[in-house]
Amino acid sequence: MYFVYMMANWNNKVLYTGVTNDLERRIYEHQNKLVKDFTSKYNVTKLVYFECTPDVISAIEREKQIKGWTRQKKNELAESINPEWKDLSREIQKKDSSFHSE
Repeated sequence: MYFVYMMANWNNKVLYTGVTNDLERRIYEHQNKLVKDFTSKYNVTKLVYFECTPDVISAIEREKQIKGWTRQKKNELAESINPEWKDLSREIQKKDSSFHSE
C-alpha cells in the first residue's frame, strides 16, 4: 500500500503533502525530526489527512495533484475527513497497537 498524506504544524498554518509506503514510519520521522527538511524546519508534526492506494504511480500522481491545489482546496480535503484538524497519527497508533494485541 502507498499513502498520500498531509501534515500540519501546531496551528495548521503550514501544510506539507507527501507520499510513502509506510505511513507509520514516515510520521515517526516527521515527528522526531529525523530528516532535516521542510517539515523539521517548520515543526510540521501533525497528521491531518491521508488516503491509500495499492499503486505507487497513482499515489505519486495524487500527491502532485494535491500539491498543485490552492490552500483552500487542501483545507477542504483535510476537513472532509478531519473537520477538527486533530492529529490522526494518534488514532493510527491506537489501531495499530490494538491490532497487534489481538
